[in-house]
Amino acid sequence: MPPAQTTHKKSPPNDPYEPAGFAARHGIGIEDARRILTLHKGDRDSSNRAAHKIKGLN
Repeated sequence: MPPAQTTHKKSPPNDPYEPAGFAARHGIGIEDARRILTLHKGDRDSSNRAAHKIKGLN
């Protein structure tokens, strides 16, 4: 019997980010992350761009 394989599930691009992980990844506050994610919904590209803009202002 072959060894059990571990499968890594990638989240689909339209899955929402978690605010805490998004904040940590971009070096922004959790409240800023929540606002960005609420505003941009599932659009990861625009969420990331907004986070970069926020980080530049801090």
